[in-house]
Amino acid sequence: MRESIRRISVLTRRNLKEILRDPLSLIFTIALPLFLEILFYLIFHKMTAQFEMRYLAPGIVGFAQAFLTLFAGLLISQDRNTAFLTRLYVSRARSHEFIFGYVAALLPIAFTQSILFFLVGGILEPQIFSVGMIWGVLISLVTSLFYIGAGILVGSLANEKAVGGLSSIVISGQSILSGMWFPADGLGKGILIAMKTLPFKNATLLVQNAFLGVEKVTVDFLFPLLILLGYTVAVTVWAILAFRKKMKGE
Repeated sequence: MRESIRRISVLTRRNLKEILRDPLSLIFTIALPLFLEILFYLIFHKMTAQFEMRYLAPGIVGFAQAFLTLFAGLLISQDRNTAFLTRLYVSRARSHEFIFGYVAALLPIAFTQSILFFLVGGILEPQIFSVGMIWGVLISLVTSLFYIGAGILVGSLANEKAVGGLSSIVISGQSILSGMWFPADGLGKGILIAMKTLPFKNATLLVQNAFLGVEKVTVDFLFPLLILLGYTVAVTVWAILAFRKKMKGE
């Protein structure tokens, strides 16, 4: 166990250095959602409650995390195209240690996103500053694991050219099926069922409800959490198996 933790720690430090070598992708992952948060608030917050910062800030957190899928996918696919992973394949490191090393390196990005979007939201609407922000940031680390896992899976299965297209499915799903840009009440029953069973709306609800507080803990928090954790475990296990297959094949 100690040796496994040490190898994961070494891989994490290496991945952090690799992330910092590509600052443009890192800036894009944070700057674009931040720009949208400010833009949509300034244009629409007086028209509809959907874009008041108490709803918009946690929604943007979930939207930004979808970009972690693209970021993680590109990171792994680029590593697969270099001699780095080929050299490591002959080491004692196992496939799950590789995966956890990537996850641990990407979590600080998710943490930075959440803090930044809540702080900017509070600057624009000071009344949202509350203890709920802390809970929102903490639960966002849990929701980010799904998107990071999805990105690792995409990067393990596809080459660098295909990662963008596959990751856009997750980004589009978060944009359309999370309900952050429009009220979901007027949608058809089939769409509502899909939104409740897929991870995107559940991830947004978790951050939003952790921030605002919940009245019905089971319905508003535990159910979304269980659904999201189910998807997170599924994509993570699939990513480990896919990565292991690539290790054996290469």
